[in-house]
Amino acid sequence: MDGKIALVTGAAGGIGAAVARSLGERGVVVVAVDRDADGLRRTVQKLAADGVTARAFPADITDRAAVDALVDSAERRLGPLDFLVNAAGVLHLGEARHLSDQDWDATFAVNATGVFVMSRAVVNRMVPRRGGAVVTVASNAAGTARTGMAAYAASKAAATMFTRCLGLEVARHGIRCNLVAPGSTDTPMLSSMWRDRSGRQTTIAGRPEEYRVGIPLGRLARPADVADAVTFLLSDRAAHITLHSLTVDGGAALGV
Repeated sequence: MDGKIALVTGAAGGIGAAVARSLGERGVVVVAVDRDADGLRRTVQKLAADGVTARAFPADITDRAAVDALVDSAERRLGPLDFLVNAAGVLHLGEARHLSDQDWDATFAVNATGVFVMSRAVVNRMVPRRGGAVVTVASNAAGTARTGMAAYAASKAAATMFTRCLGLEVARHGIRCNLVAPGSTDTPMLSSMWRDRSGRQTTIAGRPEEYRVGIPLGRLARPADVADAVTFLLSDRAAHITLHSLTVDGGAALGV
């Protein structure tokens, strides 16, 4: 992967930052994208201090014009993109029948439309070059119902099927499109769901009253666990894998 160029969204923290690090440690030049400009700058500085080549490109992936300009600028400054990782995501909790229009729209704008807009911009440049790989970070919630997570689960399901359809259409151009579906991962997004200090242990043990089994492996995923799966699917070791969803949840969805 040395010398390849990857665009990673949601790179300011959490899984996105771990993906940027994992790729960078393998010699990939990282185009780090996030709407949190300050957080993105700090992450890129940390990566640079550790010898990773990464460039910060602050942008809102829900802004179509901004995305097109970003991709154009990245390729002019760094070269053709070989990889795309759609790792940006937001979470708005609430029972389905009580969700506000704003929460629904904001969730889909990032988790689904953002994946569409960024994938379109990047893959349309990959097609003439007849090569490239895309990984969308979805969720095990895309296929397993969760109380209080209707908007998130639905948006991740949309991103999942979009990525598979895209992969089917561009396979003839030598472009692979896969998914990684994390479960509970030790990130600020997860901790924002916890009601008190027992949140971590409750997540691992499960909540029967919410129809949620625990995590059979008995621990939360680390962002690096998810990043390793993303890196594998981008690499030549996965050269004959496309349209696949790799679940990284410690067994929480019981293999579904």
